[in-house]
Amino acid sequence: MNFDPFEPAHAADVPPDVAEALAWTRAARGCFGAPLFYAPETGSTNDVAARLAEAGAAEGTTVVAESQTAGRGRHGRVWASPAGAGLYVSTIIRPERTGPMAGNTAALTLMAGVALADAVREATGLLAEIKWPNDLMVERRKLAGILAEASAVGTELEYIVLGFGINIRHAAYPPDIAARATSLEAELGRPVDRGAVLAHTLVNVARGRTALAQGRLGAILDRWRALAPSAVGAPIEWRVGEQVRRGRTAGLDRDGALLVEVPTGLERVAAGEIVWL
Repeated sequence: MNFDPFEPAHAADVPPDVAEALAWTRAARGCFGAPLFYAPETGSTNDVAARLAEAGAAEGTTVVAESQTAGRGRHGRVWASPAGAGLYVSTIIRPERTGPMAGNTAALTLMAGVALADAVREATGLLAEIKWPNDLMVERRKLAGILAEASAVGTELEYIVLGFGINIRHAAYPPDIAARATSLEAELGRPVDRGAVLAHTLVNVARGRTALAQGRLGAILDRWRALAPSAVGAPIEWRVGEQVRRGRTAGLDRDGALLVEVPTGLERVAAGEIVWL
């Protein structure tokens, strides 16, 4: 089957479990998932969504693939995306031009973490947790990841592609990640309705998007903190230039940066790579 990223999926192209879940959540999802582009395989759902956004696609336009041949995570890492093992999804967000949340990509990323964690809990009952900035974890094993990529013209943010990959069932992951990865079905010991996971995620993204538009970032940060116990008291290390720094996590600041307690006080980590010890 040839996949045309500029032609929304027809009902016959969408697997029945996904179509059914999207149908019963239509009102709660708002614009998210409509239109929907569904592919058995693509390079990267984020790349497809970016092409759609460049062509003028509206907020909520969503791309879903059964597998990715060039899936990626933060810092350009490969995201293993074997067929039939996960949900690989990207959706378009068009930020406000003005207002308290205009251009706040960090807030959108934190909102996505909350949406994903709550969706997993609602759809499956699994108590997944967030690890800063936005990995979903179960007992130090990675369940899902989020990648938000923004595009701007000059100083004006045009759109954000919000991508996420959720491991649904066991797969033959590459050796370097096999010991650190898990899946919903491996943790629960039973089959999982992937359509319900997708639908609940889009519902929660819609709710979080509305909260941000209404200036309710504080409520999102409060929920993020409740879902991210490792954000307080966990030992980490990170680099500042050539220097390795160490400390203990001390929560988030009002902009979503990670606070770290060091002997001289608190330091703020807004980006870059950290190592959890």
